[in-house]
Amino acid sequence: MMLHVPEVLTRDELAECRALLADAPWMDGAATAGGQAVRIKRNAHLPEDAPAMGRLRSLVRGALARSPLFLCAALPLKSYPPLFNRYADGGTYGNHVDNALMGMEGGQHPVRSDVSCTLFLTEPDDYGGGELVVEDTYGTHRAKLPAGDMILYPSTSLHRVEPVTRGARVSCFFWSQSMVRDDWKRSMLFDLDRNIQALRASIGDQAPVVALTSHYHNLIRLWAEV
Repeated sequence: MMLHVPEVLTRDELAECRALLADAPWMDGAATAGGQAVRIKRNAHLPEDAPAMGRLRSLVRGALARSPLFLCAALPLKSYPPLFNRYADGGTYGNHVDNALMGMEGGQHPVRSDVSCTLFLTEPDDYGGGELVVEDTYGTHRAKLPAGDMILYPSTSLHRVEPVTRGARVSCFFWSQSMVRDDWKRSMLFDLDRNIQALRASIGDQAPVVALTSHYHNLIRLWAEV
């Protein structure tokens, strides 16, 4: 499932993120790339010890915690701390699949990458190119979203960032380990939950809505890993 999550950040939060990143000490993204990725990755990363990183992560985590669409779709058990990147001057990242396990600081258990997320921080008219392209069994999908919006997709997907031909594309990205490992199960639960919410809004908690809600929670009980 590939999902557009609109308005994750408020206008004020977005403005604060941009201000914090305006004079950021960007480092070469190749420094964090593996043997395969280093040949196809041309971007810049915000170092994890950058002075602004703590506040930036706090803003993103707070926004995600109040996003019912993200929580419903990802069913996150835990997430890798948000990271930030910048593409400019032809910057690109060729076709790749994200690592299955993302290491954690301080010897914590790694995060299994079930769901990949890109939160756009630059308006689409402010840069040329830079589309996120995701390929799956249903075809090729392109995303270049308004600032503050996020795209969510299975980490098993082959994906790339097209070259940025004008301006700069700045984004936040992270991975979540879902309580439900399989994408098709998460998609089914997402559709069921959204339809339950629509029915509840139109007819209230009548017997069919209660029955469907029971099925939803029983499927979570059957499939969840916690």
